[in-house]
Amino acid sequence: MDLPGRTGSRQSDAPYEAMRRDDTGAALPDYDPYCGPAPQPDALWQAWNLDPWLMPLAAAMLAVCVAMSSVRSRAEVGRLPALAALVVLLVAFVSPLCALATALYSARIAHHLLLVAVAAPLLALALPASRAMLRVPLAVPFLVHTVAMWLWHAPAPYAFALSSDAAYWTMEASLLVSAVWLWQAMLSPATHPGGALAALFGQIVQMGMLGALFTFAGRPLYEAHATSTLPFGLTPLADQQLAGILLWVPAALPYLAAALLIAARLLAPQARRA
Repeated sequence: MDLPGRTGSRQSDAPYEAMRRDDTGAALPDYDPYCGPAPQPDALWQAWNLDPWLMPLAAAMLAVCVAMSSVRSRAEVGRLPALAALVVLLVAFVSPLCALATALYSARIAHHLLLVAVAAPLLALALPASRAMLRVPLAVPFLVHTVAMWLWHAPAPYAFALSSDAAYWTMEASLLVSAVWLWQAMLSPATHPGGALAALFGQIVQMGMLGALFTFAGRPLYEAHATSTLPFGLTPLADQQLAGILLWVPAALPYLAAALLIAARLLAPQARRA
């Protein structure tokens, strides 16, 4: 199914359909990824997502962030993260990274890391958490987001997410919203620093475990990328292993940086007393 704005960025479906067979010649499941069929390397920089719904949606999101951060004490603090988050989301959904994620599972992981580890903390800084949300134990958003990460990167739910635009946006929204909720809780001054540090390191551990699963699986797990990686010089297994490495190292950096900032804030009064 093509959305109106995606026709300009999609390549012809013919080469893609011709590749939709595995090594034995058996037909692979039919996918309808939101960002279009997997691009060829020489056409990647032409594969911008021109979906006309995205720009109004991005503008509405920015307006909401600015409005909710317009409390006088937070106005300037909130607007800059909101703008930065908007830029990150445009990179994720409008730039050729969106189309590349159809071809490479490692690009899909990079795309999701932009959502949950870069855009989400920026949105958490821009959007003040409500008192009701802060009364929820930190373990709840931690578990919700962890389940979302593992669920959507399991082969069957991942294949479902590529079956229609609605399924795709269900995956993307659940990952982003659960991540924003978790970051709001971890960064809130009302959260005990020990709990925040435990949650941050917990996220590093769970992403590392997910990355280890991809790296040491020993076989490709995702039919959607059974042939689409080959034009980029990667076997499906090598692409999957690269995805695992991204979850091991780059994914940990935002959480580690936040942990160091919280630890420094915690130790600052002790240093002044000394």
